[in-house]
Amino acid sequence: MIVLIVPAWLWRSGSKVGLYTCGPTTYDFAHIGNLRTFVFEDVLQKVLEVNGFTVKRVMNITDIDDKIIKGAREKGLGISEFSAPFEKAFFQDLEKLNIKSANVYPKATEHIGHMIKYIEELIKKGLAYVEKDGSLYFDISKFPDYGRLTGVDKRQLKSGTRVLSDEYSKDNVSDFALWKAVEANEVGYDSPWGRGRPGWHIECSVMSQEYLGQTFDIHAGGVDLLFPHHENEIAQSEGKTTHKFVNFFVEGEHLLVDGQKMAKSTGNFYKLNDLQEKGFDPLSFRYLCLIAHYRDKLNFTWESLSAAQNALHNLRETIRGWDSPNIGCAGFEQDFKEAINNDLGMPQAIAILWELVKSDYPTSAKAKTILEMDKILGLKLDEYLGKQIEISENVMKLVNERENSRKSGDFRKSDKLRREIKKLGFEIDDTPSGPKIKVVVN
Repeated sequence: MIVLIVPAWLWRSGSKVGLYTCGPTTYDFAHIGNLRTFVFEDVLQKVLEVNGFTVKRVMNITDIDDKIIKGAREKGLGISEFSAPFEKAFFQDLEKLNIKSANVYPKATEHIGHMIKYIEELIKKGLAYVEKDGSLYFDISKFPDYGRLTGVDKRQLKSGTRVLSDEYSKDNVSDFALWKAVEANEVGYDSPWGRGRPGWHIECSVMSQEYLGQTFDIHAGGVDLLFPHHENEIAQSEGKTTHKFVNFFVEGEHLLVDGQKMAKSTGNFYKLNDLQEKGFDPLSFRYLCLIAHYRDKLNFTWESLSAAQNALHNLRETIRGWDSPNIGCAGFEQDFKEAINNDLGMPQAIAILWELVKSDYPTSAKAKTILEMDKILGLKLDEYLGKQIEISENVMKLVNERENSRKSGDFRKSDKLRREIKKLGFEIDDTPSGPKIKVVVN
């Protein structure tokens, strides 16, 4: 049975889908766990589009929070100056991973006025209260449905307890900050309650509803955002509008490193640049993300990344010799579409891809279908399909010299020349029809 990821009434060509995806907090470079979530969200959007939907995707950029303020203070910088390099690197990472740009990237600092007005509405409805220091909190006891997304037990709430921190654990079922009072010398903005700054959760309610409406279709992110972030978004959004906030929450699971949670303290914290410095193509990481279901944990190891790079390399080199696209393989395309429409079944979709590659269909038909598949996979296969490797005259001279040495039985010289060719970025496969030249996989 196909599990549709959007409501049945949307499953018709030409429908519009509002998609909100939680973006980066620019206090540091995005790590590969963040990037796995962004790849999953990219696949989600592309699957919707292949099915005929017009997707409006909004991804926020959190450019003010506790960690950003702390980091900026330590560096002696303003928060925008501190955040700028991390924001720039984020967009570079998206490009390297072939992730489609969102329609809007709203920043928290550009919507402070909207947040203040939103909080004023919550106060009018009796859902928020002001403390003596000027901080404002959402009173979760006034929202009867609090906890319905995650099943959190409100009985854990101790009357009058409050959480000021932007991030906290599931053990803290407490009133959460909408607005934080700050001292005169701290980063802040003027408001009816005094100088302060917004809490983390309010920005997503404000910006998602500003660009997508008071009720929209899909809210995506990492599974760690379910509580408290998404739970708090629901409470403040539905408390304000009295309408449903989001039709579907779709969350991607964690990425582990060698079976452990990734953390700087354990030395297993990696960014995309770390992978590149070890010779890995960023799209090899995208391929690795695709072979695990988004709702399953992905265990990252250097061995698994190497295997993904080898698989991607073999795919690229295989399709180089294919004929120009023509007609297509309807059966494979149908199987692939059923896989991706079944709760984004990318592992099965990748398996179908390889069945196609190994099939006896004409390469021109396989070429047409693999390009259709790559609209979802995002592996830039069009850059390799039917395009031969550019080999310099110097390399070809060494290849010919090696072939002559091999035929004459001088295998010592032949091996030496093979090593020289490899240093130049190419490998040789000896076949009955002659040497086959391939690009080296790092």
